[in-house]
Amino acid sequence: MRDDQLCIVTGNEVTRTLSGRELDVVAAVEAAYRAHQRGESSLPHSTFLRFPGDDLNRIIALPAFLGDGYELAGMKWVSSVPGNVARGMERASAVVILNSLRTGRPFALLEGSLISAQRTAASAALAARVLLRDGAPAALGLLGTGVINREIVRYLMALVPGIRRVVLFDLDPARAASFAEGLRRRWPGTEVEAASAVEPLLAECLLVSYATTAVRPHLRDLSLCPERAVHLHVSLRDLTPEAILACDNVVDDPDHVCRAQTSVHLAEQLTGGRDFIRCSLGEILEGTAPPKRDEEAITIFSPFGLGILDLAVAKLVFDKAVVEGGAGIRISSFFPSADREDPA
Repeated sequence: MRDDQLCIVTGNEVTRTLSGRELDVVAAVEAAYRAHQRGESSLPHSTFLRFPGDDLNRIIALPAFLGDGYELAGMKWVSSVPGNVARGMERASAVVILNSLRTGRPFALLEGSLISAQRTAASAALAARVLLRDGAPAALGLLGTGVINREIVRYLMALVPGIRRVVLFDLDPARAASFAEGLRRRWPGTEVEAASAVEPLLAECLLVSYATTAVRPHLRDLSLCPERAVHLHVSLRDLTPEAILACDNVVDDPDHVCRAQTSVHLAEQLTGGRDFIRCSLGEILEGTAPPKRDEEAITIFSPFGLGILDLAVAKLVFDKAVVEGGAGIRISSFFPSADREDPA
């Protein structure tokens, strides 16, 4: 592309590009985690835009730089409006901007909610593969039946084959039933059950994924969970600080996850430190920390969600869709002309 062009990549183009590329997305996410662990990234804190009297809706800006062959800067601008579900719309919407390091100009604007969902799912599936010492669990538990857990199931099926049963729970029984039926159609050989309560799910499943819209912790006791269980705490606010402190804790980045009143942040406030965080996923991937604290512990993976993951997956989409496939809408008139007259 020329320096004077901006390319727009639509949601349909993102969907087509990433379809069937789960392993490629996981590889991009793993490369970003490894680069970050080696210090080959720059990752300012996310900025939360909230609104007076509203503790549900928010818009988040995630700026980032990713080196290690990417040499790319950019930002994800993502909104979360849970009320959209009742409107027949997705909860989250987003754009990802990619900037050239040579000129500083944005060269691509991509639909970001699909990229965000898939990088989140890839991160969770990668953590599950790393943290599960005994291979694929017989049963997978899902708390929340929205887009994120749907994508997490897809990535887990690709990365941790052998899951034979899925148990799910949602506060909306109709939503849970619809989600369960969708899983049965997609994976007809897998047993799917919509549970009537959280406790049976936690007691049965060795692998659990939390992807809810909870804004305050509501699960205090994980003692009924099986030993060696792995919990993917993607939504970050379901577990009380006491539950966090009773388990083996792995995060994506301690400085990022200990913010915004996440469960891990609340545990830090309760204890006055971060000693309860054993390591980051990047440390495990780089071989500087073991996958588990001990064989019996329940391990909780709490990923804040790093902007470098969005950049890595967005670059994958750009390369496959635009560079190799000729997709995207190129706009040559977006930037001001170099010979324009300055206003008086």
